[in-house]
Amino acid sequence: QAQLVESGGGLVQAGGSLRLSCAASGRASSSYVMGWFRQAPGKEREFVASIRRTGGLIYYGDSVKGRFTISRDSAKNTVNLQMNSLKPEDTAVYFCAAGPTMAQFDYWGQGTQVTVSS
Repeated sequence: QAQLVESGGGLVQAGGSLRLSCAASGRASSSYVMGWFRQAPGKEREFVASIRRTGGLIYYGDSVKGRFTISRDSAKNTVNLQMNSLKPEDTAVYFCAAGPTMAQFDYWGQGTQVTVSS
């Protein structure tokens, strides 16, 4: 059974930092690409960042470039998202995802809430 479990969300003031983690198990743990997406109330899901299993080919959404950093520990089957200089517009539910390619994410976590106050 494939499973992704996120942790690390919470409430932070603007300008602060949070670190999200995602633990993969089962078939999700062998996925070639892992990434983060987010969805704010009333908005469509937005791509945040992705990383290949080997750690190379990292991509970021335009709205988070320079502020967020994605990393992956394949030995521990985890992917992390370090979020710095947070803004109120970063408020959303953040989802971990995994799949064979950037265009195909087969597995999704349940999401973790990130709230940035102004």
